Amino acid sequence: MAPKHGFICRYTGADVALLAEMDRCITPCPGPPRTSPPELVIQIKALACEPPAAYNLPLSRFSVADVARQAQHLGLVATISDSTVWRWPNEDAIRPWQHRCWIFPRDPQFAIKAGRILDLYERVWQGKALRSDEYVLSTDEKTSIQARSRIHPTLPTQPGSPMRVEHEYERCGAWAYMAALDVHRAKVFGRCEPKSGIAPFERLVDQVMRQPPYNEARRVFWIMDNGSSHRGAKCVARLQEKFPRLVPVHGPVHASWLNQIEIYFSIVQRKVLTPNDFPSLVAVEERLLAFQTHYETIAHPFEWKFTRRDLAALLKKIGLHSPPPPTTSRSMINKYVCELMNRTTKALACRHASMPASRFRFHAALGTFRPAHKP
Repeated sequence: MAPKHGFICRYTGADVALLAEMDRCITPCPGPPRTSPPELVIQIKALACEPPAAYNLPLSRFSVADVARQAQHLGLVATISDSTVWRWPNEDAIRPWQHRCWIFPRDPQFAIKAGRILDLYERVWQGKALRSDEYVLSTDEKTSIQARSRIHPTLPTQPGSPMRVEHEYERCGAWAYMAALDVHRAKVFGRCEPKSGIAPFERLVDQVMRQPPYNEARRVFWIMDNGSSHRGAKCVARLQEKFPRLVPVHGPVHASWLNQIEIYFSIVQRKVLTPNDFPSLVAVEERLLAFQTHYETIAHPFEWKFTRRDLAALLKKIGLHSPPPPTTSRSMINKYVCELMNRTTKALACRHASMPASRFRFHAALGTFRPAHKP
């Protein structure tokens, strides 16, 4: 009689026995899973944290395969898979194949200057809350915005195909986009200039400060970086002479990430200028200025959450990476002086034979010998 579902069993007794043996072979053995020695895991993680130059390898950074290869070369393990090498360091977020660029704070007043900006974002100045007729603007310029006219028309998005933009283009000039953002009102003021500089920046300031509510404000704080268009005490004097209510606030050097206008420039780059396909500079200017109006209808002030407390924690963390101060112990100086004196030629020693030994060692350490006077 045929089976109920119409299937005919074609397995013989030998086939069933073979299948049972195969099932027994692939069944995991009882007991806890195999684990690697903790010492090996630690050694692999430590290896991943070392620069390749420590092992005289001509590499800028390790990859997973490089770590596995070096572990075998050092005799840490006979064989190890790339997936294992990736899994162990990844437990501690160790990824030597990645890197980030950063700029170490060099301004000795970094905390003071940055703190003033963070206070203004919270509507505080010198410990006092700002009044309703006081405003905070963030300003900068986005330079070299090119108009690139593609040599073939851009093809629009289609089902299964993204927008296609021709790689080759003709340059039709470039703008310097000057902009200011009212950080608490999400208002943007901008203009396109042929190039950046003091005069173009002051035209932007004039454009903002001559319209309400800024022309009647008690104070208007302008947060800016240390670019050549608005740098130093001369900039402060020049702006306040023309607009006494204006208060320039310069941030620390290399701290553009504290300037909220940079966030707006990032939005402009992604939503307005990419992909760059403009037939002329006029088209670039029209789109930039039109986007300002569009942005004000949909945007809200940025939810800035980085505070003075976060700044203090960040600077403390960065301080752990500071190079140690130069050693000036007397033993180190004496050792250096001895090495230097051994390398000093006999003629130099003879020329300064009349100099006291202590003074000779001092000048030898500093390298401030003066030429001997001819008799």
